[in-house]
Amino acid sequence: MPNFKTSFVARLVLSTAIIGTLMTAPVASFASPGHGMENINIGAPGKAADVTRTIKITMEDNFFDMETIEVRADETVKFQIENKGEFVHEFNLGTAAMHANHQKEMMMMMEHGALDADKIHMDKMKMDMGNGMTMEHDDPNSVLLEPGKTAEIIWTFPADTELEFACNVPGHYESGMMGKVRLQS
Repeated sequence: MPNFKTSFVARLVLSTAIIGTLMTAPVASFASPGHGMENINIGAPGKAADVTRTIKITMEDNFFDMETIEVRADETVKFQIENKGEFVHEFNLGTAAMHANHQKEMMMMMEHGALDADKIHMDKMKMDMGNGMTMEHDDPNSVLLEPGKTAEIIWTFPADTELEFACNVPGHYESGMMGKVRLQS
């Protein structure tokens, strides 16, 4: 088996290949052990051709411009995310447990100098932060943005998971920078 890095994306690629080969059902993305959960269906990266609507998300210091996002099961949504704040912010789709574990990883990023309050040091995000783990922040369900930057995520939602969107930069989630994703059938 290839020697994949220990990031969520590497496990996602491997899981997607295996599941896609074995099943004809839509492939789901699963949280990695590094995010504290295994086999939790949080959805999957979507295709631009399948997007049914676009949701614009604005991040400021320390809040999102909406508290709830409503989506339908199996809907593919394009998120256009903009950081209008003065600090680095994250938009991350996951469960509450995934966010709690990811906050520890984000703290490590700050401790290792990969993340300042207003700057991302991409070169430092590739260094080993322990046990071969890097924090390149390249997961398909998340973007980390410096002030004034924008990004997009295309995501297909599952039928039945309690999801949140959150900023896991240290202190931001605790200050209320999170919201619920409501799944409708």
